[in-house]
Amino acid sequence: MIKYIDLRSDTVTKPSKAMREAIATAVVGDDVWGDDPTVNKLQEKCSALTGKPAALFVTSGCMANQLAIKCHTNPSEEIIAEWDSHIVKYEVAGPSFISGVQVMPLKGKSGVMHVDEVERHIRPDWYHYPKTSLVCIENTHNRAGGTIYPLDEIKKISSLTKKQNLKLHLDGARIFNASVETGISIEEYSSFVDSISFCFSKGLGAPIGSILCGDVDFITKAHKFRKILGGGMRQSGIIAAGALYALDNNIDRLKEDHQNARHFAEEISRLPFIEIDMDSVQTNIVIFITKKNASVIREKLEKKGLLLTNDGVNKMRVVFHLDVSIEQTEQAIEIFKSL
Repeated sequence: MIKYIDLRSDTVTKPSKAMREAIATAVVGDDVWGDDPTVNKLQEKCSALTGKPAALFVTSGCMANQLAIKCHTNPSEEIIAEWDSHIVKYEVAGPSFISGVQVMPLKGKSGVMHVDEVERHIRPDWYHYPKTSLVCIENTHNRAGGTIYPLDEIKKISSLTKKQNLKLHLDGARIFNASVETGISIEEYSSFVDSISFCFSKGLGAPIGSILCGDVDFITKAHKFRKILGGGMRQSGIIAAGALYALDNNIDRLKEDHQNARHFAEEISRLPFIEIDMDSVQTNIVIFITKKNASVIREKLEKKGLLLTNDGVNKMRVVFHLDVSIEQTEQAIEIFKSL
């Protein structure tokens, strides 16, 4: 039986023995009544981390983003988001289905929208146009290769949204990767946005859950919409315990994933059938172009014990995480070289 090295995503991690123990011994209550102490502790911890007054534990990053859009907008309005962002690509037209808003997708560079381009696409107050009400940014940017949204650019967009009386949401699914790499705190990133979400089930290695943070009125609204969407969980301290463990133990080690990703990218970039923009390898994701059919390469790699994903004819992605050691990284490199 093949023992696979799984680089498909950082969502494939398994909870460690210590995390499982934290989950098994969690003190729980009924979170719908607001009396699950572990959920409350997690929400308070995330509120302190972000510097936001309130936080809400939710099932997924998709739910967190969609709740943010729902709370920041009204039906028939428009939001601005980068065209390759998670909200646009992977949330099943959620903004239109849940919130009744349309998306103005802007082409960014490495996932970063230039503030001038954002300003040009804010709708004038005219009868025929929807009202622009929200701008969404993603840090790190998944489909750009785990690229970090520069703080200076976030500041510029923040100033613009304040001037134009718009809201700014940060999809920070992998914000801890950005923070560990840059040294910029989660609180500083959060200070320039109206709301922020981040995931526990990606680089942090918990099995389930995300958080949404913002001011008290915003979270009060999000709490009600979470209920409407069926997201009210009962003894959810069981899963919140895994998230708490992840926050306490799995942040600093993200740097190892970044180092493994960089080393992997440098090595396979020397192969004649691989093209990599090394400037895009900033955290734990490596996206590269193949000169041969990507699906054929993926199938060959899988037979040799390496799992990864392909996107279309010639684009491939690998993601490093806490279940991939430096030894397995070296093995993955050798498997690529063996093709």
